[in-house]
Amino acid sequence: MKPGKRQFRYETLESLRMAIFQIGANKTRSFLTALGVIIGIVSITMMGTAINGIDLGFEKSLAMIGYDVIYVQKSPWSTMGQWWRFRNRPDLKTRYAEQINRIISTNPQSELLLAVPQISTYQASAKYRDRILEQIFALGTNGDYPRTASGSLTTGRFFTPGESAGDEMVCVIGDDVSSGLFPNESALGKTIQLKNSKVRVIGIYKKQGKFLGLFSFDNQVVMPVGTFEKIYGKEMFVTIRVKIRDEKQVVPAKEELLGIMRKIRRLPPGKEEDFSINEQKAFKSQLDPIKNGIAMAGIFITGMSLFVGAIGIMNITFVSVKERTKEIGLRKALGARRRTILLQFLIESVMICLIGGIVGLVTAFSITMAIETFMPEFPVRFSPVLVLASLAVSVTTGVFSGLAPAVTASRLDPADSLRYE
Repeated sequence: MKPGKRQFRYETLESLRMAIFQIGANKTRSFLTALGVIIGIVSITMMGTAINGIDLGFEKSLAMIGYDVIYVQKSPWSTMGQWWRFRNRPDLKTRYAEQINRIISTNPQSELLLAVPQISTYQASAKYRDRILEQIFALGTNGDYPRTASGSLTTGRFFTPGESAGDEMVCVIGDDVSSGLFPNESALGKTIQLKNSKVRVIGIYKKQGKFLGLFSFDNQVVMPVGTFEKIYGKEMFVTIRVKIRDEKQVVPAKEELLGIMRKIRRLPPGKEEDFSINEQKAFKSQLDPIKNGIAMAGIFITGMSLFVGAIGIMNITFVSVKERTKEIGLRKALGARRRTILLQFLIESVMICLIGGIVGLVTAFSITMAIETFMPEFPVRFSPVLVLASLAVSVTTGVFSGLAPAVTASRLDPADSLRYE
């Protein structure tokens, strides 16, 4: 190793040792000085954790509705306060699914694979003996529904196309419905009451959780379309679920489906669509403002905390320079270079910030673990990127706040410093 590099290494290690000694000798002052940095690091880490959690929950929810499924509905998912524009549109019909399938079957190059009807209501109730569940999501569809929907069965089976065509009184229920009506026994093969009709349970879904933390897929009862219409009537919310061949080709698939639906609805050229085609992009466009709002609030709080912390560290470092003026003068008189003095105070400042950053990370990690334990429905994700970013911010704050005092200390005159009282 060259003499210059060896000298620099020695100075760095010596400055590090002295910084640790000074921080240890003034524990309370060092902690209070680092408090602003701790708050800032907790803020930036929790902000990142919250955004990661939102992304995690969002991706999980999107997997529930299918990456390769688009939806024909009466109105768009995001009405942006203009619901009145869509309320008078004519209702969709479940027969549209069969018409779409007939059209795409004649086109080998079609981006569309399969259309499945869905008719539903959120105002259903289910009863078994003396147990009643309100606000059940009742859904009518056909035997191809599992090809367009997530979720597998823990036990039993889905109804067949034959059972669907014959309007059999059978159903598949979600995990919450199963545990709510049959807490101590299996629901399979039992008959539940939906309104005034009896329906036999032939399958039970695995627990799936909530969509975007709002709607639960475990609270559903799925049955054939004809069975649904016998129980609840035909004037319900109709959706046509359309599975596409390639999830990366959503745009051309939507364009193709748009043309097919205009043909089915007999809309002349130039007339506005009286239906909407929805896909995941609508949810993503609504999620971005929420994430941006959290990020802006987090950046503001973090910036204020780190600014206050940096000013505090700068002030205390200036005080430390004043307290150790004679020591600085003595060291310079004995041959210490300006670089050595500057490095000593700069490393001390960075050390305080780095300790504050580590304490902030431990605090944020503890909060994250508490959320995962006591609020498991809220997804959080503490990533290594956040750790590295927080430590980088801590070091940057230390350099920023310690540079001016360190430069001041390195420029002190040895003679004047030795006479300082």
